[in-house]
This record gives sequence, C-alpha cells and structure tokens, in this order.
Amino acid sequence: MASADWSQLSDALGAALHLTTAPLAITFSTEAPTGVPAFDEPMPPPLPDGRTGRVSAGCVFWMKAADRTFTTVAADHGNCSVGSLTHGFKTLDEVAGNSDVAALLSSGWVRMADVPRIPVVAEQPGAVTYGPLAETPIDPDVVLLRLNAKQLMVLADAVPGLRIEGKPQCHIVAVAKEQGEIAASVGCALSRVRMGMPATEMTCAIPAAMLAEVVAAIERYAVVDAAVASYAAEDALRFQ
Repeated sequence: MASADWSQLSDALGAALHLTTAPLAITFSTEAPTGVPAFDEPMPPPLPDGRTGRVSAGCVFWMKAADRTFTTVAADHGNCSVGSLTHGFKTLDEVAGNSDVAALLSSGWVRMADVPRIPVVAEQPGAVTYGPLAETPIDPDVVLLRLNAKQLMVLADAVPGLRIEGKPQCHIVAVAKEQGEIAASVGCALSRVRMGMPATEMTCAIPAAMLAEVVAAIERYAVVDAAVASYAAEDALRFQ
C-alpha cells in the first residue's frame, strides 16, 4: 500500500515545472506487487548470444509507463546488457561477452575499464514496477521525470549541486535508489535511439523519499524564476 499521497505530489510537481509528461514511479521488489499486471508484449527470437526481451532496452519502459502501470522481470529487460547491469539483474561477468557490449566497446563509446564504475542497483530485484506516479499502488523507490532545458533550470535552482550525468542514461535510476541522490541525465546515444527520445528532452531520477521536500523547493524557486522572467520581459521592452 502507498503511504504518501503520490497523486497530490505528482500534480504539484507537474504544475510547478509545467511538465508535459507526468512523473513516473519506479519500484524495485522481491516479487511482483499483488494486482499489478505483468508487461506482456511478445519477445522476438533471441540473438546468438541469447539476448532478447519484451522491449529493446529497459529505458523503453519509461515510455510505455506514461499511461499505465505494469510490472517487469529480468527477462523482460534482457535485450539490453547495459540496462540489465544497472538495474541489478545481471553482473558484469554475465554480460561482458554479449554482442551489444562488444559493439559498444569496439566503437569506443565506452571502455571496459569504465564499466565497473557505472552505478548499479545493489540487490537483484525479483520485479521492477513502472507507471504514472499519480496512480502508483505502492510506495516507489524512484520518481523519474522527463524534462526540457527550462524545467531542468528550475530544478537545478531548487537542488543546489544537482548531479548531472551522461551515459548510460539508465544509471541515474541506480544513483537515486542506491545513493539517495537526485541525478539528471543528458541522455545517451544508445538510449535516445531505442526510446525515440526527443533531442530536446532530458531525464531526472529523484529518490521517492525526498520528493515532498523537492516539490516544496521547486515551488519556491518557480515563483522566483517567474518574477525574474517578468522583470526581464518588461526591461526588454526598452529595446523594441
């Protein structure tokens, strides 16, 4: 059962940042929550290295969860070795020989020496549940936002020292869950293509336990930014 009013927090967050995509809830658990349907889209035939999954990468679930709540298991994420690693489903030893990892290494996109430093979920989950924050049936671990540059500007004002990350995009979920830090991402080429993510969009992962505090800070700074924008607009009239 949910212990907080996640619907109210979702509405407040959306209003303060003028979000065009509602906040998402991401929840890690040992087993699928009761009453939550499984994500059941078909899997394509496996590649020679055995990889397949219900979507091309776990980050695609962020798009699928915009309007419905569902739960996933390790096999559903299996096509993307990077996402399987960051979400705790697989170890580095288990994915190191996969063809997608080989492609990323041979292209120079990442070095094997860098991979062990990528943040990951520490304990292997039995299930990961995704869906709109406003309708989450259980307390989430992470709240995920899809943001434009202006929205990130307001968030950065509200969260001094906001952590800005790059590739792979999905590791910000592990940062929020395991390190208790708010982390935004500029995205990565792998994830943007698989998600069909607009070039103008970024993401941010917030530890769910911090959300009420973050919403209050954003509301304060949104008012300040509006006042400054009003001043700038009035001042600009002198140059017309």
